[in-house]
Amino acid sequence: MKKTAFVLPLFAFVVTFLFGPQNARGDDGNPADALTIVSQTDHGMLCKLEGQRDVLFIEGTAEEMGAAHGELMTEGIDSLANIIGAVALAYTAEKKVSFEDQIKEAQNRCRPFTPKRFIREMNAMAETSGQKPSTIRKINFFPEMFHCTGVAVRGPMTVDGNVRHARVLDYMKDIGLQEYAVLMVFMPSEKLDGKPLNAWISVSYPGFLGTVTCMNEKGLAMGEMGGGGVGQWDGLSMTFLMRRVMEECSTVQEALDLIQSTPLTCTYYYVLSDASNDIAAVVTEAGTDHPVHIVLPNEDYPDWMPNKSVMPKKYPDAVFVSGRGERINALSQRLDEYTADGKKIDSQAMMEIVKRPVCMKENLHDAIFEPATGDFYFAEAQGDKIGADSKYFKGNIAKFIEFYKANKK
Repeated sequence: MKKTAFVLPLFAFVVTFLFGPQNARGDDGNPADALTIVSQTDHGMLCKLEGQRDVLFIEGTAEEMGAAHGELMTEGIDSLANIIGAVALAYTAEKKVSFEDQIKEAQNRCRPFTPKRFIREMNAMAETSGQKPSTIRKINFFPEMFHCTGVAVRGPMTVDGNVRHARVLDYMKDIGLQEYAVLMVFMPSEKLDGKPLNAWISVSYPGFLGTVTCMNEKGLAMGEMGGGGVGQWDGLSMTFLMRRVMEECSTVQEALDLIQSTPLTCTYYYVLSDASNDIAAVVTEAGTDHPVHIVLPNEDYPDWMPNKSVMPKKYPDAVFVSGRGERINALSQRLDEYTADGKKIDSQAMMEIVKRPVCMKENLHDAIFEPATGDFYFAEAQGDKIGADSKYFKGNIAKFIEFYKANKK
């Protein structure tokens, strides 16, 4: 694996890689048995998981996936558009600059680096949802305007030798995104340079065809956290970079190669893991002489790094990064507690490890990925509860895809 220096985020961010059990919740049945069909269209299906959580399946070409997304999630897309409109007013009032002007600038500068299939998909979504194309683009470039936590561990610290990758999204809980949360299963039929694109899942929201929390059918998982660098928009946006990684890559190394060869935007921090137990933490800093930095297990932060945090402890089978103080110390302490006296970390333990103060008060959603098996767990903030204190739902990417294929029109 290629390796360069790592720059610590100034915002609190935690990344670790853990091994967990075959089934953290103890339900050994097929997770797809908990799916019920709500509605269908030619290239998509909307389901309920355990009668509570929306699951959207879309398949086909970019146009077919976009059209199915727009048709099945029309109301949710309209709600998201309204939320972003309200945020735009608050942003403009607080920062004394036009949100509309800035997001248009971000779109225009990112567009030369955005795969045309994503533009086609957004246009098709706009047509079937009844939204203007500009509104759909606004939903998808929204994360570029605002600048989370992840945990995972491997080896003797865990119970079964399979990577556990926990991703914590600490982001704008108070604007109500959790009310429209949807797990998306993308199954693209197009090829890139003759190679089929991967199917993948995203913990997401209506109208959003990029991703911030995801895993693909090959067992490659990824999460992110935003840093600074707002205005550095001459590159591929973060959410579309992550989608490219999901669709085009099968391993951590392939993902690193793509990241290192692609012009990027702003400052972002990524966590990557795969089914072979490869892991990496990455920071990208657009507009600098060293745009990509990687840290591997058992490594400390470089001495030259400004505002260097003190790593409480290094682990040969973990990598984690965090802002100074309470969060990084709490994470390290919990890792030690959950592995003391021969104990092993499983997925249920991971759900406890990422609770406050490892996550923040704005904890929107959490996910734990098991790349070797394709299992995943995800929780959204509910009412006054943050994501880490809410119910986790279980899925399996292969079983979900099998369910769709067996039940589609």
